[in-house]
Amino acid sequence: MFYVYSPIGQVFSGTLEQLRKTQALTPAAKVRASTAVSTGLDEDSPDYAGAGAPPGAQHALQAYASPARQPLTQVGDVMQRPSHVVRADASVREAWQILKNHGIGQAPVVDAQGTLVGLVTRAELLPPQWLAPTVDDATTWRTMLSQPVSQVMWSPVPSAHVDTDLRRVASLLLETGLPGLPVTENAGQVIGFVSRSDLLRALATDPPLDLWS
Repeated sequence: MFYVYSPIGQVFSGTLEQLRKTQALTPAAKVRASTAVSTGLDEDSPDYAGAGAPPGAQHALQAYASPARQPLTQVGDVMQRPSHVVRADASVREAWQILKNHGIGQAPVVDAQGTLVGLVTRAELLPPQWLAPTVDDATTWRTMLSQPVSQVMWSPVPSAHVDTDLRRVASLLLETGLPGLPVTENAGQVIGFVSRSDLLRALATDPPLDLWS
């Protein structure tokens, strides 16, 4: 099961096949997602997010190593708990600090009630146009860094349920170019995050990620 959330609330609930047939993920949003990963760096890698795996990833690795684990088939088997989130009304500067403090490359964005409304990545917090030679005025930089995350976040954003098949998640990540998906409860509360790196870690463990059964 997949959902799509935006600042107006849940705009989709259904299967991957149904999601493909809707306009819940607009072309503009898909372009932003592709741009966010166009640097060639995996936003979950140490080169991108900082040295070492984030605490959530370390916890997931320990779980994979358990000899009693069954083949991994669902989001709940590999996702990082808890997921660090950013408030939509936080500033770009504050969002940067959250990502830096937790050694992550992206985070779900939530509203005042804790409901998912978007996703923010480091690429969106520092888009290429900000690095243009003309953007060198200190006042301009202060203005950019003080704007709310809601103005730069990726939205609408898809999310997955804990029992979503991992093959479906992998397909959606390939189609959208996103680095991962928030994991939500039915009411839109964020309970975790599943990234491309989580899928790769699961694939490299024993028992392996069950993608072919």
